[in-house]
Amino acid sequence: MQNPNDDTEWNDILRSKGIIPEKPKEKEVTEDDIIDILESTINQKTGRDAKTLEDKTLDELDELEDEEDEKVLEEYRRKRMAEIKALAEKSKFGDLREISAQDYVSEVNNAGEDVWVVLHLYKSGIPLCTLINQYLASLARKFPTTKFLKSISTTCIPNWPDRNLPTLFIYHNGNMTKQIIGAIELRGMKLTEAELEWMLGQAEAVPSKIKEDPRPKVRDVLFTNLQKEKEDDLSDSNDW
Repeated sequence: MQNPNDDTEWNDILRSKGIIPEKPKEKEVTEDDIIDILESTINQKTGRDAKTLEDKTLDELDELEDEEDEKVLEEYRRKRMAEIKALAEKSKFGDLREISAQDYVSEVNNAGEDVWVVLHLYKSGIPLCTLINQYLASLARKFPTTKFLKSISTTCIPNWPDRNLPTLFIYHNGNMTKQIIGAIELRGMKLTEAELEWMLGQAEAVPSKIKEDPRPKVRDVLFTNLQKEKEDDLSDSNDW
């Protein structure tokens, strides 16, 4: 018996009259399907622990061209180069800069579309402020797509209380998204750079790879009591 799925003139007539069903349509192979197949082939050739295409450098992709479909790899490399270029265009900061009150609007509120800004209000002579400035300078180099700024507190905001220092304001698209105020929230001089990076990562200000809270699970009794006193003070002030 003739196969009803064969592409013959007779089968076409039978299909047109509804005697046999239409030939099932072949699934369209998308570009993502091609990349998945290519990655699977590469992983089989290079071992289970080999890098995926996402992890490979442009040089490594060049080497694979000799073995795999050149057209697909060229398209993938083009996309990677576009991503690298876009990242390079966004990576335009990379340092911790001092601003004055006059710079506030232009540097913070008008920082640009999709720009994260971390502003540290500080004062000289406060050890924790000095420590945070050191951490922020390091993080600015690590995350050059985020704008890191610092400003003397009373220069930026007149009469800003010293008890609120250090103060961190986080902005995105010109709007404040988070504020971290005072030594208690920052764990005082025990604060580590990893902890500060995690806090900024939780606020989405930096693309940190630290996903678990690095802070000690058991906090000092002193800091616990200070936190409670702060909460009580805030509660009393809200009663007015």
